[in-house]
Amino acid sequence: MIDDLEKTNLLLEKLKTVVPIEARLSQSLIRLLAEKSPEMPIPERCNVIDVFYTGDEGGIICCLDIGGPQTKDAHLVSITHLGFYRNTPLSREIDVYQRHRIKKLKQQNARGY
Repeated sequence: MIDDLEKTNLLLEKLKTVVPIEARLSQSLIRLLAEKSPEMPIPERCNVIDVFYTGDEGGIICCLDIGGPQTKDAHLVSITHLGFYRNTPLSREIDVYQRHRIKKLKQQNARGY
């Protein structure tokens, strides 16, 4: 099991009360989104407008406001591919979740799962 379900559900509930939250996109995420949507400029920052949990396999997923209401494609990414400013509500809890999840995924990959 990668995520602690109790802690993850608590974080998810808290996140839903504070969205939208400004986030920074990782450079690898910016490149990937630019490949998928070459007609749309991809910003370095955007807002997380919704969150949901996809289970242990995908973790917490964030819906981003890239492209505004006219966008054709939803942009859904793992919370681990985003950076949050320290003054962001719940930034510490998000950081703890991200670090824990990344650590567990690395351990899982090392074991060959």
